Amino acid sequence: MTVIVETLEKLERKITLNLPVGTIQSEVETRLRKLARTVKMDGFRPGKVPMNVVTQRYGYSVHYEVMNDKVGEAFAAATNQAKLRVAGQPKITEATGAEEGQMAFDAIFEVFPEVKIGDLTTAEVEKIKAEVSDAAIDKTIDILRKQRRTFSQRPHDAAAEDTDRVTVDFEGKIDGEVFEGGKAEGFQFILGDGQMLKEFEEATRGMKFGESKTFPLAFPAEYHGKDVAGKTADFMVTLKKVEAAHLPEVDDALAKALGIAAANVEGLRADIRKNLEREVKSRLQGRNKQAVMDALVSKSELDLPKASVQSEVDRLIEGARADLKQRGIKDADKAPIPAEMFTPQAERRVRLGLVVAELVRANALHANHDQIKAHIDELAASYEKPADVVRWYYGDNRRMAEVEAVVIENNVTEFVLAKAKVSEKQVTFDELMGQN
Repeated sequence: MTVIVETLEKLERKITLNLPVGTIQSEVETRLRKLARTVKMDGFRPGKVPMNVVTQRYGYSVHYEVMNDKVGEAFAAATNQAKLRVAGQPKITEATGAEEGQMAFDAIFEVFPEVKIGDLTTAEVEKIKAEVSDAAIDKTIDILRKQRRTFSQRPHDAAAEDTDRVTVDFEGKIDGEVFEGGKAEGFQFILGDGQMLKEFEEATRGMKFGESKTFPLAFPAEYHGKDVAGKTADFMVTLKKVEAAHLPEVDDALAKALGIAAANVEGLRADIRKNLEREVKSRLQGRNKQAVMDALVSKSELDLPKASVQSEVDRLIEGARADLKQRGIKDADKAPIPAEMFTPQAERRVRLGLVVAELVRANALHANHDQIKAHIDELAASYEKPADVVRWYYGDNRRMAEVEAVVIENNVTEFVLAKAKVSEKQVTFDELMGQN
């Protein structure tokens, strides 16, 4: 069979499929006879329903099913023969002018593009580096100490200060009316930890047991409570209790309480360093991988299949709806989300996916067994029972596919870095971790 492929525009193609009417009718009759052997209908014993009754009841649906199957088979055979890589689902319509005894269908579809990757030796990539400093370890120890702090009540004449835990009653009003969430009794927070808005903390700081104070509080325009965002409320706060914080000493007892195997300060610092270095490595890989992908896309030329972009947009919209549902938004699955919100992101994902796939194919950058095993072992190492985590990954094909994808991306990253013009930039631990 000769397949004639017509180019409509860029990636869009058209093929006309011809199917013998006799073949379709024969398949319909075969399926109806098979159905007649098992179909159950009132007034007839199983397998004894007359063919004309079966045809009358099921003929249309069986004919529709056969047509779909046969057209699908013909389309697959034609595109395979023409060596076309089809992107998305074809749009198939019945065509006119078919020869006697034939049915004709026009299939319009897109193909995957030719991906042209430029000279990677001219690509410029900024590769960042960072180290785990003693200061980062000290800061982590301070966080662990705060998580295990205890409190004791201070004298009634003691003024509340940073690090104290205070218990307050408060009431906030907007235009003379108490708003939802604006009133509480016995509310606790720690001064200086940023749990409350700045004006609230400033008003409470310096107060003593039993004191009350009124003050205005301007809610930020981006405040999560939409009813009060951008508005100013009048608050009254009464201090009910002030408690001083007590942090555990950095000693062997703390190390033991944290479950450190060595149960001493040196072991605690070594364990923290190991965990931070693992996190730093992961963050560096992510940031540097992103820089490599940006450079790779900038050196590539290709047309994007509209079907692939639309499919990605649909996935992003479904993900957004699922996120809204998880947050408790009513009727999240019906939320109107404009496709254009996600179009740039979808286009980038499709473009990057096609470029990476071409680079992997052309340079044999597929993930091998040893790389996958090493990556899973590394992921499992941070857990209490690594063997259980390893089994968890190997026990699910979807999880294994995700690991394979990460390893392939790492292979691509290393390949590009080995060819590109790389400049290194040292960043601090806090910069890398997004801390102040």
